[in-house]
Amino acid sequence: MDFELTEEQSMIRNTVRDFAEKEIAPVARDNSRNENFPVELVKKMGEMGFLGLNLPAEYGGGGADYISYCVMLEELAHADISVATTVSAHISLAGKSIEHWGTEQQKSKYLPKIASGEIFGCFGTTEPNVGSDVSSIETSAISKGDKWVLNGNKMWITNGGVAGVAIIIAQTDKTLGSKGITAFIVEKDTPGFSSKDIHHKLGGRSSNTAELVFEECSIPRENVLGAVGKGLSVALSAFDSARLGVGARSVGAAQACIDAAISYAQTRKQFGKPIASFQLIQELLADMQVETEAARLLVYRAAAMKDKGNSATIETSMAKYYASEVAFKVANKALQIHGSYGYTDDYPVERFLRDVRVSSILEGTSQVHKLIIGRALTGINAFT
Repeated sequence: MDFELTEEQSMIRNTVRDFAEKEIAPVARDNSRNENFPVELVKKMGEMGFLGLNLPAEYGGGGADYISYCVMLEELAHADISVATTVSAHISLAGKSIEHWGTEQQKSKYLPKIASGEIFGCFGTTEPNVGSDVSSIETSAISKGDKWVLNGNKMWITNGGVAGVAIIIAQTDKTLGSKGITAFIVEKDTPGFSSKDIHHKLGGRSSNTAELVFEECSIPRENVLGAVGKGLSVALSAFDSARLGVGARSVGAAQACIDAAISYAQTRKQFGKPIASFQLIQELLADMQVETEAARLLVYRAAAMKDKGNSATIETSMAKYYASEVAFKVANKALQIHGSYGYTDDYPVERFLRDVRVSSILEGTSQVHKLIIGRALTGINAFT
């Protein structure tokens, strides 16, 4: 095993870190306060090559590996996890789905625009009445001539209100159950397709979240992604990629909380000395760093397996579950070290605490991932 980053991976880390420190961190608090989606900032990341980092080079991407992708998300999340969430959903859910399941025509049409940031991407599975049980989705797609007609709603969709292209999972034949689900590519200006931004979230306020509405939305037959009836497979592969992203950005946010807590503890004085000298503060920091490093290694292991072309579904679930739980624990301890000051947005830890909370909910709750891991260990499916 080699635990060292390659020269290229280190260069990516340094480049993203420099950009994040100069461009993202200084505006993170105001963007959160104002629920401002930083369009121009995200477009700059497109120009830097971040938005297509691990998409194929032949379609305008950077052709980087999954470890590089995780390193990038770590550094973005260290400055603002909302920005990392935007990038992660754009690449792993939209870009990677088209890369893995698209026809040559679909790849040539959409991937260069996604990689450059000309358009943002999103992925729609969750609905008002359907969360973890993808096989029970209610959004329908009916075949009519040379078109498919979509009707229904998608909820809690990252980038949904700003995306130029959406991957939508819909029911095409209820009688077939999970085999009657299909994925579709839907462009923003398609008649019958609209979105409603969701405001006043606890955290992730500068990451766009929206409800997607389809009302007699007609799309061409060639916009089927994968094949008719393969929608569940498309969704599961997207989740596998997205969960790795959640793990990576959770690690980045946790490390940011540790760094902020250390800085504060070294300058904050009580009883005539910095609180960093107190053993209980050091114990908190030690626990925070050890758990974060363990989460980082789980994420990197899953990424390395994907880079080798191996199945990493269970490893990705473990990484996502553990890293998301650790991030919240670490953020909570960082706030405790800051005391009352940590309870205000004069310091970044309260924002990180709010922002990381959703990580154990989206892309499969922690409870769902425990079931996935438990099923792998026992061979017994808890969902049946």
